[in-house]
Amino acid sequence: MLIISLVAQKGGVGKTSIARCLAVAFERSGVSTAILDMDPQASAALWAKRREAEQPEVILTVLPFLSDTLKVAQESVDLVLVDTPPKNADVAIAVARVSDLIIIPCRAQIDDIETLSATKQILDVTGGARTFVLLNGVPPNLARREEAAASITGHPEAPFPVCPHAFGHRTAFGDSSVLGLTPQEYEPKGKAAKEIENVHKYVNNIVRKIRSENNDQKTKHPSQAATV
Repeated sequence: MLIISLVAQKGGVGKTSIARCLAVAFERSGVSTAILDMDPQASAALWAKRREAEQPEVILTVLPFLSDTLKVAQESVDLVLVDTPPKNADVAIAVARVSDLIIIPCRAQIDDIETLSATKQILDVTGGARTFVLLNGVPPNLARREEAAASITGHPEAPFPVCPHAFGHRTAFGDSSVLGLTPQEYEPKGKAAKEIENVHKYVNNIVRKIRSENNDQKTKHPSQAATV
């Protein structure tokens, strides 16, 4: 099982929305997926209550039970997306340590970009996991997106790679959530659905590389290989 975590010290950047969209996209591609909701607001769990489909499963958990919850999830799914709360370094560190990939949602504005240094300080404690920034709620102006990406990759204190695809500021994200859906289900041919598919393909390529590396490790060191 692979673990992808949504981590950001700033609230309101779209961690829950991204987790839901990616979980549904992976399920649609045939990868069994669950969301671990660690945010006290339980937005992902509330979304699941509005949802008619049983998958992806959303599991509420808290830090003391993180390890046990992951062990249980490993028995039924291939991939877990962890939705973390903002401004909680303890959760962010614990989650980062068990993650194979960390996605940092960020809006294309200075208030969000300036908080990346705080997130980097937390992630530097853990090290190891692949990490990239995903721009979310981006306005239609392409120049704004490009400027934000350049600011992040060239940040003097917290440079991060940036996903070449982004989520725009679109009503389909909020409208679909009312029904417990994502834009891919609510408006399959819409722009938001296309953006989700682009990001999903990007993330899936990374997942495949991680799986390949893990398989190589098991082949070279079968007695020391860790189960993920």
